[in-house]
Amino acid sequence: MNDGRILALDVEHYSNGGASLEESLLVIEMGLLKMENAYKFPNLRGRAWVCRTNLPSNSALRGFGFPQAGFITEFCITEVAAKCGLSPEKVRSINMYKKTDQTPYKQEINAENLILCWKECMAMSSYSLRKDAVEKFNLENYWKKKGLAMVPLKFPIGLGSVPMGQAAALVHIYLDGSVLVTHGGIEMGQGVHTKLLQVASRELKMPMSNVHLRGTSTETVPNTSISGASLVADINGFAVKDACQTLLKRLEPIISKNPGGTWKEWAQTAFDESISLSATGYFRGYESNMNWETGEGCPFKYFVYGAACTEVEIDCLTGAHKNIRTDIIMDAGCSINPALDIGQIEGAFVQGMGLYTIEELNYSPQGVLYTRGPNQYKIPTICDIPTKLNISLLPPSQNSNTLYSSKGLGESALFLGCSVLFAIRDAVNAARRERGLVGQWKLSSPLTPEKIRMACEDKFTKMIPRDEPGSYVPWNIPI
Repeated sequence: MNDGRILALDVEHYSNGGASLEESLLVIEMGLLKMENAYKFPNLRGRAWVCRTNLPSNSALRGFGFPQAGFITEFCITEVAAKCGLSPEKVRSINMYKKTDQTPYKQEINAENLILCWKECMAMSSYSLRKDAVEKFNLENYWKKKGLAMVPLKFPIGLGSVPMGQAAALVHIYLDGSVLVTHGGIEMGQGVHTKLLQVASRELKMPMSNVHLRGTSTETVPNTSISGASLVADINGFAVKDACQTLLKRLEPIISKNPGGTWKEWAQTAFDESISLSATGYFRGYESNMNWETGEGCPFKYFVYGAACTEVEIDCLTGAHKNIRTDIIMDAGCSINPALDIGQIEGAFVQGMGLYTIEELNYSPQGVLYTRGPNQYKIPTICDIPTKLNISLLPPSQNSNTLYSSKGLGESALFLGCSVLFAIRDAVNAARRERGLVGQWKLSSPLTPEKIRMACEDKFTKMIPRDEPGSYVPWNIPI
C-alpha cells in the first residue's frame, strides 16, 4: 500500500527533564495525549520517559508538550510522503480526522471545523497556483530555492484536572453606578483583563467605560489557579459571569420597578434598601478525567482547529532563509474579542517560528552554556516576520459548553510555526534533487542557517575536512 494512509504509528518520547523533575512529567503527559495532532491513526502507541540529565531544569514552554510531540508526528508524515512519492499535504489530507470520530483515548471529537480550516487555508493561500510557481522558480534558480508547506492543527484545551481549573471573582457596584472587577487570572499580554471587562459589561448591560478592574491579588481573590493552558479567560470569565448574575438577581426587583433608570439610581436604591452591592463568583472547573491504566478518558473540554501555509526562500550558499508569506486560518468559536485573538495567533506563530528555526542551545562538552545573551542566542526579529502574514478566523460557531461559545487561543498557534521549518525542508529537498542527491537527509529542529547550508551539499561543502568520530573533542554537544 503506497497511497499514504498510515495504518500504525509507534513513538517513544524522551524528554530532557534536567536536574529536577519540575513540570516535566505533566508536560510529557500532555504531549502524549496530544501527539496525534490532526490525524486519525487506526493503531497508535505512544510511550514517554522524562530523563534526568546534568543540565538545568527549564520551565514549560507555551503549548506544554504539544509543540514537541506534534512536530515528531509531522516529521513522520513527511517521511511517509517521501517513501510513497507523494506530497506531504496529500498524506496529511488522507490521514486527517473526518467529521465525528474518537481520539486514541476514546474522547469524542467533531472534526468538521478541522476540515473546514484545511480547505479554507488551501483556498486563501492559493496553494495549488503557488506550488506551480515555486516549482518554476526552482527550475530557473540554482543557488536560491523556494519551498511551500501546509500544516493542520488540532489543539485540545483542558488542564486534565477539575481542581486545577477552579476560578473565583469579586465584583462591586458603587453608588455612582461604576463597577470594579477583581479575578484570579494573571494578565501577561494576552488580554484577559480586557475580555473580563467585556464579560462584566455584557452581563450587567452597561458600557465598558463604567467597568473598572483591579490588579490580581490574593488579598481579594484567594487560592487562584494557574494562568495557563489557554483557559485563563474561560474559567475566570465564568466566575465573573457568576458574580454579575448574582448581583442582577438581587437587583431584579429594583430594576423592574424602574426599568428606565440608570445604574446610579439602581445602586442608590439598593443601598437605601440595605441590599448588598458586592458579590463573589465561582467556577468549579471543567469536567475532566483520564485513566492512565486503561489509556481512556475525557481529559479535555474542547478542541481548537487551524491550519497554516508558509512559503520561504533559502539561499543555498549561506543557509539564510526569508519568510515570504504565511496564511493562517483558526477556529475561535464565537470570539469574545477577535482583535485580541488574532494578536495571540500572530505572537504565538512568531514564537513558534523561533522555536523551530532560530533558537538553539549549545553546550560545551563540560556542560557550559555557550548561547548566553543576544550575541549567541537568537530570537525572531522584525526581519523574520513573513512579508505577508494573513490571519483569518472561521465564521462563528456555537459551542454551548464554553464562555459565550468562545475558544481559548493562547497557545495553539505556536505549533503552526513549524510550517516554516517544513517549507524550508521543501526548499532544501529541491536543491538536493537538482544536485543529484538521493535519500533522506537528517532533519532536526531548530533548522538553523548552518544546518540548511550543510544540507544543500555542493562542491564547497565537500571541501570541508571530515574528522573520524572519536578522534576529536566536539566544540558543542547538541541537546
